[in-house]
Amino acid sequence: MSVLKKFAGDTAIYGLSTILSRMIAFALTPIYARALPVGGNGIFTAMYGYAAIINPILAFGMETTFFRYLQKKNDNRQLVYNNAFGAVIAISIVFLLFSLLFLDRIIDFMQTGDVKDHADYAFYVKCFLTILVTDAFCVIPFAKIRAEGRPIRFGTIKCLNIFIVVFFNVFFLFLIPMIISHKLPGGEWMASWYRPKWVGYVFLSNVIASVFTIFLLLPEILQLKLKFDVGMFREMFVYSWPVLIANISFIINEALDKAMLKHMLPANISDQEVGIYGLCAKIALFLSIFVQAFRLGAEPFFFNHSKNKNAKETYARIMNYFVITVAVIAVALVANINILATIIVGPETRVVNNHVIQNIYWSGLGVVPPLVFGYLSLGIYMNLSVWYKLSDQTKYGLYISGIGAVLTIVLNWIFIPQYSYMASAWISFIAYAGMMVMSYLWGQRNYPIPYQLKKNLAYIVAAIVIVFISFNVFNRNIFIGNALLILFALAAFYAEKKELMALLRKN
Repeated sequence: MSVLKKFAGDTAIYGLSTILSRMIAFALTPIYARALPVGGNGIFTAMYGYAAIINPILAFGMETTFFRYLQKKNDNRQLVYNNAFGAVIAISIVFLLFSLLFLDRIIDFMQTGDVKDHADYAFYVKCFLTILVTDAFCVIPFAKIRAEGRPIRFGTIKCLNIFIVVFFNVFFLFLIPMIISHKLPGGEWMASWYRPKWVGYVFLSNVIASVFTIFLLLPEILQLKLKFDVGMFREMFVYSWPVLIANISFIINEALDKAMLKHMLPANISDQEVGIYGLCAKIALFLSIFVQAFRLGAEPFFFNHSKNKNAKETYARIMNYFVITVAVIAVALVANINILATIIVGPETRVVNNHVIQNIYWSGLGVVPPLVFGYLSLGIYMNLSVWYKLSDQTKYGLYISGIGAVLTIVLNWIFIPQYSYMASAWISFIAYAGMMVMSYLWGQRNYPIPYQLKKNLAYIVAAIVIVFISFNVFNRNIFIGNALLILFALAAFYAEKKELMALLRKN
């Protein structure tokens, strides 16, 4: 049980920094909702959807492979770093060269809608490429920091990155207009080039932050040595390419729906629909933040403790507490959805010239429950995936995520024209839930772990029922929703009280 306490501590350290940085980034959502037109929100939502698909290609699954081979080749840690980092650098450079070669075609592809501006989209795409390559260069240095047990440095750099993004977004979208309107010093010069409500400033802010992060990681980057082991790299490649395909499939489930919405819906409404979907989906991202924080602590922990005598029992206990936590978070998000929506996109209605104007973003709140349970399923799948990573059977990750990706693409293709973003939300849930079930069934055949299946299912089903009652039956009533949340949390605590008390009493 003391191992569980160590895991909780490691996860908390890495997780808190991730949650803090993501929460700071989350503050940008209401900024975008208020400072940019709905179509502008749709543009960067779609482009970052593409970025989310390309990022794992550039990383090539080397982050997970790096952790695995540090465990397997502990006496050759420098060579593992050289191989992993060198592979990412090479892939990123090749990607950049090909992108520049076909730059005009990429720009033409990204332009949709009735009004096309080649110069604007050229700027967006160039910023987009800069962000992708610089972020890829940071993947293995960040993994090295985690492997060396330096969570403070990891968290500091992550938070500084987000702080810079926020600062420059506020500067471009709010401070400059204020300087110009109040005729403050420099205002006349700014007015000569400033473009109000231009989405290009969002991309520029991210470029500045990404380049700054590269400089902060120079101590790790400069530790790269031009010494590689071809034999080891061949082994790492065999391990990593199924992880790459699996990661791409995850991102397809996560991001491709936004790109498909943009290109499959009529041009006159596509940016608006993507904008509504993208911002409403931010509410469900609270759960995704927790899942991501958990992964940062869990991945190195699972590898480091795989040889322990009671490792499988430890993984089962971790799953139990994880399911309880994400189930409670899911219920809490839906119980307080009106508050979160008001913070993110503004109040449901506002009065303009004695007329009540409906906030268009609130029409998309129906996507939140299916997306929340999609992230819950994804988090459970991440727990379950330990079996194929530790047994070097990463091909199963490829199979599972590949099936999920096919489901996502085919079902979105069929249902988006009729049901728009609501189809995408439900399909995301279906894909992740299917992946979760497949991983459990295959895992128990190949690397059995004694999960408490009945108990875990009971918590998940209870959360689904409570969310349905809160959202549909009581129409998002905040008091009833939170009363149900409290009852659910108390029931979970009562059911787990003995084991929790035993855990806390352990040294």
